[in-house]
Amino acid sequence: MVVSTRIFTPIKEDLNILNSNLKKMVGARHPILYAAAEHLFTAGGKRIRPSIVLLVAKATAPNNILKSEHRRLAEITEIIHTASLVHDDVLDDCNTRRGIQTVHSTFSTKIAVLAGDFLFAQSSWYLANLGDLEVVKIISKVITDFAEGEVRQSLTSFDPDISIDNYMEKSFYKTASLIAASCKGAAMISNIDTSSQHDFYLYGKHLGLAFQIIDDILDVTGSTELLGKPAGSDLKNGNLTAPILFALDECPELYHLIDREFQNSGDNQKAIQLIQQTSGIQKAQDLAREHAQTSLEALSNKYECEAIHTLKLISNYVIDRIN
Repeated sequence: MVVSTRIFTPIKEDLNILNSNLKKMVGARHPILYAAAEHLFTAGGKRIRPSIVLLVAKATAPNNILKSEHRRLAEITEIIHTASLVHDDVLDDCNTRRGIQTVHSTFSTKIAVLAGDFLFAQSSWYLANLGDLEVVKIISKVITDFAEGEVRQSLTSFDPDISIDNYMEKSFYKTASLIAASCKGAAMISNIDTSSQHDFYLYGKHLGLAFQIIDDILDVTGSTELLGKPAGSDLKNGNLTAPILFALDECPELYHLIDREFQNSGDNQKAIQLIQQTSGIQKAQDLAREHAQTSLEALSNKYECEAIHTLKLISNYVIDRIN
């Protein structure tokens, strides 16, 4: 999900510090492993997740002043996210990410798996050194959730009987869990009350779900240039997402394409055309909008400050993108 970088202007300097620190944090003794890790962070990305962490930290910290632990949590969040992308690309056999060659296509599958493992290990080491056991517990659970999400996705590959509820659970494990946990972690470091910590958790959870649904819609409606990876890759890999699950109710022909796993020439494009002829995309957009709106409601009782305003802008930006 692309979010305008203008939204993050209030934390521009904090993001510069984050980018500088990330390159120092992923240093590895072996030159190939270091090159693979450096390749990931040179690829850029919008740094949406750590930006959200920094904004929650500013909204909850006394006098809106960040602690070093807040900054470290933002950095850990981006490292965990990047590690998950490396493993995703291997599992999906994706050759491009953010418009450049993926680690496994640049180096090898073995190096990519090791690079992902290395980044997860680095994030765990820095997490353990935060010195806050409760934050360690909640963020550590995210790595388990990633694995759970991948297993669920593998077990339901090309399965048209997967329910929307199951799809949403998988989306939570793969995307929303990290955003929710890191938002709560930032609030915990600020030592605010547990009720407010939960509100920020809900904000991150529902924003993350909206992000994932929109990414899944863009896989059907977007271009390779927009996505930074091949369009239609979800279908090709048997990952049946909200647009096609909703479309199945109106278009039985999709079942035949799924049954033969889009193996025939033109099956992928045919499926996309059929989905676009149904209300599947509109229903998926409505679902994303519902979660983005719920993320806003989680902040409804929070005092106004620039950081809260920016967090609300992110949710509204998501809603505007699907109107």
